[in-house]
Amino acid sequence: MADLTLVRNHIQAVTDSEVEYLRQLNLGIHSHPETAHEEVYAHEILTGFLESRGFNVTRQAYGLSTAFEAEIGTSGPIAIFCAEYDALPKLGHACGHNLIATSSTAAFLGLAQSVKKWNIPGRVRILGTPAEEAHGGKIKLIAAGAFSDPAIAAAIMVHPTSQRGIKDGYHGTAGWQSIANSLLRVEFHGKGAHAGGDPWNGVNALDAAVSAYSSLSMLRQHIQPDERIHGIIEDGGKVPNIIPDYTRMQWSIRSRTAARTESLLARVKACFEAAGAATGCSVSYVIEPMYQDIIVNDEFCQIYTEEMAELGRNVQLKSDTAATVSTDMGNVSHVIPSFHGVFGISTPDGAPPHHAAFAKAAGSEEAYSEAMICGKAMAMLGWRILTRP
Repeated sequence: MADLTLVRNHIQAVTDSEVEYLRQLNLGIHSHPETAHEEVYAHEILTGFLESRGFNVTRQAYGLSTAFEAEIGTSGPIAIFCAEYDALPKLGHACGHNLIATSSTAAFLGLAQSVKKWNIPGRVRILGTPAEEAHGGKIKLIAAGAFSDPAIAAAIMVHPTSQRGIKDGYHGTAGWQSIANSLLRVEFHGKGAHAGGDPWNGVNALDAAVSAYSSLSMLRQHIQPDERIHGIIEDGGKVPNIIPDYTRMQWSIRSRTAARTESLLARVKACFEAAGAATGCSVSYVIEPMYQDIIVNDEFCQIYTEEMAELGRNVQLKSDTAATVSTDMGNVSHVIPSFHGVFGISTPDGAPPHHAAFAKAAGSEEAYSEAMICGKAMAMLGWRILTRP
């Protein structure tokens, strides 16, 4: 077995040789933000880059038009690097998914070349995972079999966050914890009428939406500190002189675990049903698959912190508490052993992820450099997983 120092040096040499190409890839994705399942540019630039390096790439993988997969090796355990690249509506890459795609691509290149150089019995895969911000792209990939091979040993990725949100003295967190999230649309169906001429003949669907919103605002007082209920009215009617016969809301229900989220969702739905009953409207739901909480793999976290230390970065082994945000990587962690670390990038005060200033920071040279460092550590994490007894 190759000495770890030799492998580290080789991975760094491989990734450093691609530093300018990966920089352009990173900036290209950042400057072409695309929302869930619309990541056409990102899909094209990532697959084209991998193909230009001699990898066989499956485009539109697993039935998703903007997913892809590339792999080296024919037998042995599999290490998967997950690449996200979707953006937020109007905010662009305010969650820094361009950096995720870049770090995972760097990790894949470094580990793939190392496995080939030392003829290690194992497989290295990069999986392009669209639609993390909405619609649960990884949940769809799970259902399509992307993580079903019993030889899969690990799924690996890192996510940027504001350095201001990282514990003092650290550059990131290995065992980052998230909570579960249930996303649903709620539709109220009433009866239209002229708001001036005969409003008594109408059944006001907007009244139902407003009543539900008020009830949920009161419910928020009686939920746990690590729970969240937040929503918007997507369709509140068309013109003020017609009683709305249809309204639609979108809500996100979060709690520490999937089980607790289901319990909170039942309380939330009671508010919708009460609003429908009070106004005479019928209620219907479109519920997305739940984003589950992340299961932290302590062994992977230990290895990653050791490898980041070799690169001059002090990383917290495990977060003190779970962040009240969610990711579909949580679902992957319930299927196979997974690693989802976070690394800090410099942002202005008051600019966490999902803020316009964070989107700008995600395109900085400093953020790119940090993503590349994480890519090298992830490659070494993959090496040590594939080569352990």
